[in-house]
Amino acid sequence: MLVDSFKYLPRTFRPLYEGRGPFAGEDAAVWAPFEKRLAESRIALLTSAGIYLKSSQPPFDLEREQANPEWGDPSWRPIPASAAASDLAVAHLHINDADLQSDPEIALPMHLLGDLAKEGVIGSAASEHASLMGYQDRTLRDWQNKTAPELVAHLRDQVVDGLILAPA
Repeated sequence: MLVDSFKYLPRTFRPLYEGRGPFAGEDAAVWAPFEKRLAESRIALLTSAGIYLKSSQPPFDLEREQANPEWGDPSWRPIPASAAASDLAVAHLHINDADLQSDPEIALPMHLLGDLAKEGVIGSAASEHASLMGYQDRTLRDWQNKTAPELVAHLRDQVVDGLILAPA
């Protein structure tokens, strides 16, 4: 089976990613082979839509981002796979929240992922997914030093084999 990693990108984006080679400071483009079959794998979702649990988690820091437009909140939120749409809220300055409020599955299709697990397409869905703000400051310092290591630890604790980015 041949996978087209660029199938859902706008055609004008494809040349920016396809065959780009390594970034400055990399010996080779970052690549990790997927060793397991999907039907045996636990999969988690990562959304960049700024989704959070409205009753128990703070919203992402939109006030600071409005005051400093080159900054993006580097924190993240775990989202239980069992969360209902009514449990979720959205805090993001760069997307229209109305559609996501009415159907969070647009940016975090965790119930659809659960259906894939029931059908045997994937082994299982993670019990918690992750949400963050897609817009970040250019240095990515907080991301590299805090957010990414925390996310990786969270995924490893759940024994996740693969992560799907569900962009907003």
